Amino acid sequence: MLSLAVMGAQWGDEGKGKLVDYLTSAADYVVRFQGGNNAGHTLVVDGVKTKLSLIPSGILRPSTIGLIGAGVVINPTVLLEEMDRLSQAGVKVSPNRLVIDRDAQVILDYHIAIDIAREERKGGANIGTTRRGIGPTYEDRAARCGVRFGELLDLNSLKPRLQELVAEKNLYLSGVLGSTIKVSFDEVWAKVSDYAKKLSSYVGDVSLTINKARLTGKKIVFEGAQGTLLDQSFGTVPYVTSSNTITGAIMTGCGVGPKAVDYVLGVAKAYCTRVGSGPFPTELTDEIGQFMRDKGDEYGTVTRRPRRCGWFDAVAMRRAVGLNGLESMAVTKLDVLTGLKEIKICIKYKIGDRVVDDFPSLMSDFNKIEPVYITMPGWTEDVSKVRKWHELPATAQMYLGTLSEVSGVPISIVSVGAERHSTLFSRSAKFLEKFMES
Repeated sequence: MLSLAVMGAQWGDEGKGKLVDYLTSAADYVVRFQGGNNAGHTLVVDGVKTKLSLIPSGILRPSTIGLIGAGVVINPTVLLEEMDRLSQAGVKVSPNRLVIDRDAQVILDYHIAIDIAREERKGGANIGTTRRGIGPTYEDRAARCGVRFGELLDLNSLKPRLQELVAEKNLYLSGVLGSTIKVSFDEVWAKVSDYAKKLSSYVGDVSLTINKARLTGKKIVFEGAQGTLLDQSFGTVPYVTSSNTITGAIMTGCGVGPKAVDYVLGVAKAYCTRVGSGPFPTELTDEIGQFMRDKGDEYGTVTRRPRRCGWFDAVAMRRAVGLNGLESMAVTKLDVLTGLKEIKICIKYKIGDRVVDDFPSLMSDFNKIEPVYITMPGWTEDVSKVRKWHELPATAQMYLGTLSEVSGVPISIVSVGAERHSTLFSRSAKFLEKFMES
């Protein structure tokens, strides 16, 4: 059995969707295991853009089955809209091609209302969530009161429990958050009944499916959402997402053991980006940062919020290597750096009088960070048409080699454009090449 995990190694938006789409050409299953529709994966195939937030990116491969694990929180309205868009584009999404775990949590109207009310109450001190109800849904899972997809198969038992939940959430909205929003049970129930009608046939046991697939030698790709530095426990708390975004989340999000993953690939941009609030040591607020944003089209797939841009942060990357057990790195958007005279890489942090090469934990330390940079020469040659590693400009190859050295992990893939064919393999990609063999 060959299985591959594709993990975001920065603050999300690294280009995981494109890599998953590419690597699933010979995969039997592609699995989402955490996050919700706060994820955004943009795929470009033959010039046509496809944007996904819940359905695994490998769904564009006709022979690949998509699985949504129990660790994912799902807004069924968004899921149905996504399925409809794929159908209109000629991509068949049937119960034979998509399975939703029976224990995945359902995002409902009151989760979104609470998310919005909290952010508005905090004003300028908000965390910067996508206001899609992700966090409140994970909270309900932890509190053991969330609604699971399997419950859509037994609406008679669900209805009285949901009535109590809606009443409780309305009390919280008004009494604690001081919100004027009131959620209607009738509207929630109408939606839930519709979800049951349209999605019940998709509900299954993803844990059982994966474990059976492993026994029969099937190829599996686990698709991460968001990025390592947004991990609920190990990211830049409190400016993080509400799920664990590292490799360990595959086990808890799918119901499999640690040996279910044979290889872990980290995905990082050739520079760094971040959406929303929170620490960003190498952020550029000058014309170079704007150059990266414009050339890289750095706007959120889901939110369209402009992404903050900055130099590659090797300190943060080394943390991602350790947290995920990365065996190699895929570097995306190398083409965006074309035209810069000089390119910098952060190799250490200076915090007051201390020089450190590890990621801090406290916001008070993050606020004092001064990046310690090395400077590399840039290149002017257009790399977007390059299809072989050795054809890259010498200075681009030197930049990649330095990224590998300071990050402590080999680079196996470089992406020089959005299309599938804009993907270069290095000599470190032997496992990935074997995985893609039919």
